Parts: sequence; C-alpha cells; structure tokens
Amino acid sequence: MPRGDKSAYTDKQKRQAEHIGESYEAHGVSADEAERRAWATVNKETGGGKKSGSGRGHATTHEPARRGGKAGGAASARRTAEERSASAKKAAETRRKNAGK
Repeated sequence: MPRGDKSAYTDKQKRQAEHIGESYEAHGVSADEAERRAWATVNKETGGGKKSGSGRGHATTHEPARRGGKAGGAASARRTAEERSASAKKAAETRRKNAGK
C-alpha cells in the first residue's frame, strides 16, 4: 500500500479524520496541515488502519484529544490575575470591533 493511501482505514476512521480536519481549519490551520494533523490524531487514537487477524485489535484512547486542553489550562494557571484580566479585556475589545464588520 503506497504511503498516503487511506483504503486500509475504516469508514469511522475516515469520518473522524474529516471532522478533526474541519475543526483545525476552523481554527485557522491550512488545509494541508489540518489534514496531516487529523490523520495523525486518528492514528494515535485508534492505532492506524484496520488490520486483519484475531487479537490484533487496538484499544481506542482519546488522550490526544485531551492533551490540548490540559496544556491550555496549565498555561493559564501560570499567568497572574493582571495578565489574565488584560488578555480578557483585549479579547472583548477585539470581539466588539469585529461585531461591526
């Protein structure tokens, strides 16, 4: 099977990659990078494409999906109250400006 060939993946894995990729694109990641990250996440969660043979299953883990939230929470906890407040004010101002567009 040539690299990049997705025929060995289940329909569910293909749907997962599609949804993950759409989410990355919605957050401003380029289409190529979003697709690469999406398949990397599916591979990490499900162990790659389907494999034949008894006992070759792989437990599904959602740890890659959780990792980003943990990192963000830790980063926020390290900031002082003044830094968080300034950031929130700046975000509110940006949302106010963009609402008029």
